[in-house]
Amino acid sequence: MNYKEARVYLDQVSKYGSVLGLDNMRELLDRLGNPQKDLKFIHISGTNGKGSVLAYLSTVLSGAGYRTGRYLSPTLFSYREKIQVDGEKINKESLAAHVTAIAEASRDMQEKNAGTPTIFEVETVLAFLYFKEMKCDIVVLETGMGGALDATNIIDTTVLAVIASISMDHMEFLGDTLAKIAEQKAGIIKPDISVVSACQEPEAAQVIRNTCRRQRCSLQTVEPEALTQICYGYERQSFSYKSWKNMEISLAGSYQVINAALALEAVEALRRLGYILPEEQVREGFARTEWRGRFTVIGRDPLIVMDGAHNPAAARTLRDSLQLYFPGKTLYYIFGMFRDKDYDGVIALTAPLAKHIITVAAPENPRALPAEELAKAVAKVNPSVEAADSIAQAVRNSLDYAADGDVIVIFGSLSYLGEAEKEVRCGGRHNG
Repeated sequence: MNYKEARVYLDQVSKYGSVLGLDNMRELLDRLGNPQKDLKFIHISGTNGKGSVLAYLSTVLSGAGYRTGRYLSPTLFSYREKIQVDGEKINKESLAAHVTAIAEASRDMQEKNAGTPTIFEVETVLAFLYFKEMKCDIVVLETGMGGALDATNIIDTTVLAVIASISMDHMEFLGDTLAKIAEQKAGIIKPDISVVSACQEPEAAQVIRNTCRRQRCSLQTVEPEALTQICYGYERQSFSYKSWKNMEISLAGSYQVINAALALEAVEALRRLGYILPEEQVREGFARTEWRGRFTVIGRDPLIVMDGAHNPAAARTLRDSLQLYFPGKTLYYIFGMFRDKDYDGVIALTAPLAKHIITVAAPENPRALPAEELAKAVAKVNPSVEAADSIAQAVRNSLDYAADGDVIVIFGSLSYLGEAEKEVRCGGRHNG
């Protein structure tokens, strides 16, 4: 296959949907030489904050001279962003070659009734093959959903497990209590490794402690009371945490200070494991870490912020950030959600702050909640709402409504944020 043919194949595979379990991964990787066994991993699970912690750690490791792979989803602008080495996207030739091999192995599985790999499984295997080809020293790997039965959990060479903040999400797959969800998230913890965790709700924290005890793992948990000298800002923030004084980060959002503290605990764990991460590289890495779509400023006059708040926990932190950074400002929203998410919970937390809300649907995505249906749900909380026919229309309308000094917030499902940013970039005089 060439690159175009490989992308067509991947689009076809995406129609199979998703399943939890490792059988397909085992069958597929066995046919491809188990590339994951030649790699070392930092494995990250949790509900909110996974991507930010991944960004901090991969930036620091690359800056310290380690060839670092990172695997993430979803992406905002380019399909190839999912798989990166030292910040560079997978090249088209490698993608095509590895997808060709994966397609042949998948056909063999299907002929032998050994399973049909899903798109996330295929992409995960593609990442492993590429990271081995690129001879990565370390791979920072984010789970797709859950942990124990997530496709990424096929790995058995984890050096560090990181558990970001756990909250209620994907309940139909992971369980209807925080403890059940935490059991799944903690499933990435392998025997005799180092584990760091965000400060969790007591129910989740107990599950993580029990898992670490059972697996004979060391556990270090973020200590929120050790965060001092916090200076918030929507373009640059600073804080001190334990021995790390006056750390600067460019990621905005009140929650990013907590995410950065978790990443610092991970840095300390890696140092104890023998990774050479000088203070200068750590500071520089934190300051230049980028993570598009997480309270990212994408326009000015009016100020435009986009954020992937797609569940109640993320919506709560978004609400807190808006109140922290923009007290007294007039807020306009562009808002889109998947139908399988708790959109009523997100609406309850965020809608009361907005002067006007425009709902959208992610184009050509079967999981997207129609804009009209989402608008009806919003109207129960804030009657000043309209449904847009397209993301372009939503951006145009919001720019028409907002004056200089107002703030437009584009949030919800990450799946449409990339297109929304492109539309903002085409906004002429409105764009910063």
